[in-house]
Amino acid sequence: MLRTFFIVLGLSLVLLVAVTGLRGQKGKKTPIEIFPDMDHQPKVKSQVPSGFFADFRGDRLPVSGTVPMGYAMPVSKEDPLPDDGKYATVQFSSGTSYEDTGRFGDHWGTGIPIPVTAELMQRGGERYMIFCAVCHGTSGAGNGVAGQYGMAAIASYHQDRLRTMSDGEIFNTITHGKNTMLGYGGKIPLNDRWAIVAYVRALQLSQNATMADVPPEKRAKLEAVKP
Repeated sequence: MLRTFFIVLGLSLVLLVAVTGLRGQKGKKTPIEIFPDMDHQPKVKSQVPSGFFADFRGDRLPVSGTVPMGYAMPVSKEDPLPDDGKYATVQFSSGTSYEDTGRFGDHWGTGIPIPVTAELMQRGGERYMIFCAVCHGTSGAGNGVAGQYGMAAIASYHQDRLRTMSDGEIFNTITHGKNTMLGYGGKIPLNDRWAIVAYVRALQLSQNATMADVPPEKRAKLEAVKP
């Protein structure tokens, strides 16, 4: 009985190797597929009719509200729309200038290369709250909600290392990421990244400003309310 068992087992192993042992090898004959691994299944090919859909079109229209890569929806209803009346083009870092890279030659530069207006600061604050505050916190202290769920090594903008970091390097970090931080160059348009840099500088100043940083015409009002 035991001998018969081993004979049957041996023959089964030989059959198994014969059927599956050459799987993946090239040959002219149609292979025997014991495990097809979903090689053959219904699918829709580009520009080919399909009876699965009511209009018999294989290609489907984009989902309503989908934004093409490299474009962005208008910031607000008041923003002027481009000629096509639908999308506004977006700038991505693609050149070698300071505005694109944050560098002057081989060195990080400092300065916001676009006009810093109240509107830009508001835009920077909005983008910061969307992309940055979840980790770095609303004040930039590194105490965002992501830290409560195990995210480690979140930097505070108020440490000396980041207060003295050049604007260009902060821009580069937003674009390409650093350490555990992922890059946002493909998600945040170029001008919005500079707006975030400007807003980060405002956050840093709000926590470390002195009376000397206040414009003279505003200083008197602060002196009047000082306890």
